[in-house]
Amino acid sequence: MTILCIASYEKGHAFLRECKHQGATVLLVTSLSLKEKHQFPADAIDEIFYMPDVDNTWNREDLIKSVSYIARHREIDRVVALDDFDVEVAAALREHLRLPGMGDTIVRYFRDKLAMRMKARESGIPVPEFIHVLNHRALQRFMDRVPPPWVLKPRSMAGAIGIKKVQNQDEFWPMLDALGDMQSQYLLEQFVGGDVFHVDSIAIDREPVFAIASAYGRPPMEVAHQGDVFTTRILERDSEVAATLLATNRDVLATLGLVRGVSHTEFIRGNADGKIYFLETSARVGGAHIAELVEAATGLNLWAEWAKVEWNKDYAVTPPREEYAGLLVSLSKQEHPDTSAYNDPEVVWRMDDKEHHVGLIVRSSSADRVKELLAQYVERVKQDFWASLPPQEKPSH
Repeated sequence: MTILCIASYEKGHAFLRECKHQGATVLLVTSLSLKEKHQFPADAIDEIFYMPDVDNTWNREDLIKSVSYIARHREIDRVVALDDFDVEVAAALREHLRLPGMGDTIVRYFRDKLAMRMKARESGIPVPEFIHVLNHRALQRFMDRVPPPWVLKPRSMAGAIGIKKVQNQDEFWPMLDALGDMQSQYLLEQFVGGDVFHVDSIAIDREPVFAIASAYGRPPMEVAHQGDVFTTRILERDSEVAATLLATNRDVLATLGLVRGVSHTEFIRGNADGKIYFLETSARVGGAHIAELVEAATGLNLWAEWAKVEWNKDYAVTPPREEYAGLLVSLSKQEHPDTSAYNDPEVVWRMDDKEHHVGLIVRSSSADRVKELLAQYVERVKQDFWASLPPQEKPSH
């Protein structure tokens, strides 16, 4: 069988290797801007095709024509998007080539923040108050009814890219004017203060066959906008919050229709009411080295498991380990930071392939030990390495 992978960013090495291990012919379409600097595993790829991109975005019609040309000489059986920004074009390719997998309609629920919120709310899953940035009278009624602050979010970006916190109506209308004809590509949401969590899953027939809940140290939006060290850790498996997150995640995946694959889903627990609210989800492996975090705690590499899911109709997840792990990532003022002084035996992973970044994963059978080490390392990293940049307005390689 032949699998065509779409990757506008370099990631998914373990997915590519596992596909090759499963006996697949692996084709990769990636950005021309990566041609001279990528390190995709050559031994796992049969052929690489480079597509021109503008501001890290491909022309969809050109991509469909190019892949259709490839299909003249290759019988493509699957199309998989390795990055969040490629999920929609992969769906368009499946629709055009009539291949198995999620089409345009279902994919909207895993890329469009407005569509996923509307579908979740219709099904009774708690979400923060929100409105499509479309009709100005409706927006005025929303702001009169829902007290500020609010959050202005692009519908199809990833992570915290392009998100702006809005303090009042006087601040909002100039922001809207600046968006011009792009206004309808945004939603306005009630800002809910609280702890932010993520659940990372493997799903078969809309049902998670594996899911693990984690807690961010500070909300990712705060880290991106205010500058700080990014951390996340596996939650105590017998905790009430973990049980609630896993149950709500199950409802989300069933409602939105993830038939087969992996997902990274985010939730917030409101400070005011203690309720768990759904924030957003995706049909991909979580970024920011969350896959390495999950693997450290469980032994499961989500990229490799995803490849197995794609090829094996009778896929069954290997029983995971039940240890705990914590992840720390920060910008570094040093180009090649030396973390050798962080030498506790619990350190099982170090980021060593990205300039001006520092990253560590610690693992222990004790959740308390992981929390203790993360707290210590955050303070040390702030003194030894930490640097900050303005928040991203658009994606970049």
